[in-house]
Amino acid sequence: MTTNIFSFSELGTTERIAFVIAVAVVSHLAVRAIRYLAHRLSSIEALSRWVKLRTLAGLITSVLIFTLYFAAIGFALNEFGVSLTAYLASASILGLAIGFGSQGLVQDVVTGLTVIFSDLFQVGDLVEISGQTGTVQNIGMRFTVLLNPLGARISIPNRSLASVIIYPRGYLRYFADITLAQDRESAAKMLDKIKLVTESFAQQFPAVLRDKPIIEPTVKTATGRTFVRVQFRIWPGRSQPIENAYRQEILKTMKALDTKYEDWMISLNSEVNETPAVIRPRRQTVSSNKDSSPEDLANDMK
Repeated sequence: MTTNIFSFSELGTTERIAFVIAVAVVSHLAVRAIRYLAHRLSSIEALSRWVKLRTLAGLITSVLIFTLYFAAIGFALNEFGVSLTAYLASASILGLAIGFGSQGLVQDVVTGLTVIFSDLFQVGDLVEISGQTGTVQNIGMRFTVLLNPLGARISIPNRSLASVIIYPRGYLRYFADITLAQDRESAAKMLDKIKLVTESFAQQFPAVLRDKPIIEPTVKTATGRTFVRVQFRIWPGRSQPIENAYRQEILKTMKALDTKYEDWMISLNSEVNETPAVIRPRRQTVSSNKDSSPEDLANDMK
């Protein structure tokens, strides 16, 4: 009994071309499936705490995609008579040539691997790199991708990661201390107006804020001054609308209620604590809370 074993060499030229195209299409679909799967895994809420896994996902995806394309090209060349040994040898030589001719590419890859394994920053961190501020979306073999406050994706070559500023809380706290009238009725009217102006500001400048403004309870100082503090959680470097538009609108509103209201009665400042607290990166907060004092935990939650 004779067994017929199928061989690609028995195919004609047309069939081989069709088969190579089919392999290319399948490889491309596999690449798209890998990218889709990586995106889905990174968006699963249950895996949100596995920051290291999300960070490595971009690198693993890039390696798998390169491997698939490299193998598909090698298979296609083999079908047209180019041996795999010659293909691998030429790829090695070409790789060396590219390495010497494109040192920037090598720097990108080496720096990307260094960032990932040194835990310099991870996906989800708010950072400032090369003058660009945003949330880290992906750390790849060549580029680090940020999502800035305007929703734009910024791709920064890894070799440009010379100076990195990390904002552990993911935002900056900015305060507006607004003096209120001494009598209760006038103070209540001022407080109502402050709430309206603050809500209007949040609607007008959504790209500035990382969360809704918080109006804290009124405070009376030892000198008898009564004021209310409005807390803003903002993107770094985005305080100008608060210093200009918000302050001017509040000042105009307060003067309409009290003709004796003066400019100094509204003060703006960034975060100030009586006792400096140790700020931990968000990815370490869960594991380190058990060693924190109640005061530290309260400060971290604010």
